[in-house]
Amino acid sequence: MTLLAISFFAGVLTVLAPCILPLLPIVIGRSVGGQHKYRPLIVSGSLAVAVVVFTLLLKASTAFINIPQGVWSAVSGGIIIVFGLVSLFPTLWEKISTRFKLLQGSNQLLGKSKSYAGVKGDVLLGLSLGPVFSSCSPTYFLILATVLPQSYATGIVYLVAYALGLSLVLLLVGYLGQRIVKRLNILSDAHGWFKRGLGILFIIVGIFIFTGTDKKLQASLIEKGFFDTTINFEQTLLTEKMKDEIPNMPQIPQDKSKQYPRYREIVKPSGFVNSDGVTLGELVGKKVILLDFMTYSCINCQRTFPYLNAWYEKYKDQGLEIVGIHTPEFAFEHKKENVEEAAQEFGLKFPLVLDNDYATWGAYSNRYWPRKYLIDIDGYIVYDHIGEGKYDVTERKVQELLKEREVRLSEGMKISSDITEPSDVEVPVGVGSPETYFGLARNNNLGVAVSEKDGVVTFVEPDQVRANRIYLVGDWKVTDEYVQAVSPDAKIVYKYRAQKVFLVAAAQDKVNATILVDGKPVGQRAGEDVDGGQLQVQNEQLYRIIEDPVGSAEHTLEILIQSPGLQAYAFTFG
Repeated sequence: MTLLAISFFAGVLTVLAPCILPLLPIVIGRSVGGQHKYRPLIVSGSLAVAVVVFTLLLKASTAFINIPQGVWSAVSGGIIIVFGLVSLFPTLWEKISTRFKLLQGSNQLLGKSKSYAGVKGDVLLGLSLGPVFSSCSPTYFLILATVLPQSYATGIVYLVAYALGLSLVLLLVGYLGQRIVKRLNILSDAHGWFKRGLGILFIIVGIFIFTGTDKKLQASLIEKGFFDTTINFEQTLLTEKMKDEIPNMPQIPQDKSKQYPRYREIVKPSGFVNSDGVTLGELVGKKVILLDFMTYSCINCQRTFPYLNAWYEKYKDQGLEIVGIHTPEFAFEHKKENVEEAAQEFGLKFPLVLDNDYATWGAYSNRYWPRKYLIDIDGYIVYDHIGEGKYDVTERKVQELLKEREVRLSEGMKISSDITEPSDVEVPVGVGSPETYFGLARNNNLGVAVSEKDGVVTFVEPDQVRANRIYLVGDWKVTDEYVQAVSPDAKIVYKYRAQKVFLVAAAQDKVNATILVDGKPVGQRAGEDVDGGQLQVQNEQLYRIIEDPVGSAEHTLEILIQSPGLQAYAFTFG
């Protein structure tokens, strides 16, 4: 299926999307609100023209960039409210028309017809919806953000196809409604309840548009997942069918500005590792930048480190700079010396920026560890990937940007085209347990609590242990970030599926703990930080407690804490 066909089909599906809901009562109400058989065609056709024209004027150009969106909402909403008032009080409109001689052939737009029921009234109403039209359609966004900036003519063709699909369904609905109303014979009285009801509906919708409430309603419906099936189905068509049809033309910086956001500079760094200081501004125009938000104790981040190291060694002399933004998840990760030790342990040689105040994190509106942005030589963010995986896709994008850089700078650099194979780096597989936190800020399920006194909660042994849930036993101090053992017989129980288990923990004084797996000493499954079945916790760090030589499997882990003071932050798995 071509993008042209998908554009038309997307227009059809848009009628079922929440973004079009505020406009449906106007189009349908106007179509069935009179005897003129061509009224549905005029209203829906005018809307189609308005969608194309105002998309090009307001969204694909800067012609009216200085006019706030609120002005267009006020104009459109005002026109619809006037139509509603005319339907609600037709006698009043006739008196006004007579008073100002609008019925004697004035050249004004609304006075040329004998009433708002005329053709020009239908056209005006359809056109009035154009400035406030918005779509949830992924295809509409694709046309707007990708196709139009690269090929204006092609974009217009796709946009027209989209508008035709939308208007065709509205036309069919309008004619169906008109036929039903005609059979019920409820239009014979021009001042009857049906006309007045339409007037009230128009006024309500007009007020919604005038005040911007329609946008809030649309956002609420989308956020709550209404109509997800329609949008997801369309997104599937785009993803699976259109990989080769979306234009892939060379872009100049002026074109990029319409499609991609600019980079945001590093904000208020708390320090640097592997560098005396770095800014993105000094790299733009010289390097391709891979910006990676990370924190060293996050196992998901750790799984990406081998790839980052491989790419840095492979491409650093070809124009790539990797900048790690280390935004700490736990308090101990704020310490520069801890980050330095972690960088040495994981072999990270590229610059790390300490983002202890979450300033750069906030500048990018980030919410995830890890998250990778690719910034091209012109300073535009052209790639964004959340989490692990898609390493081949990311590396190909790096190569593409490096080739673009070489064309621009003409340094005679040959860019590598081979892709780093998974066999070249350690890729954990078979993990069935997610990163799990102990602090109340991220976890309310900490076992079977029986009492609480002075901030200390007493937990008892559970009758049944469910997978991927933390169970505490004994007395524990519970905070938003961690839990701290208070009683000398405290215990942690967790049923996991993984090959490796890590515990982010700390203690003021040394605390020993016995590690059991399935009720038995850990034995050969012991991780690097477990000696003779015993784990010693003191420094704030990630402790390797399980490394199963057999591979990933489901087991029940028990950590028997021998003295108070252990602070547990999170389990991670590999």
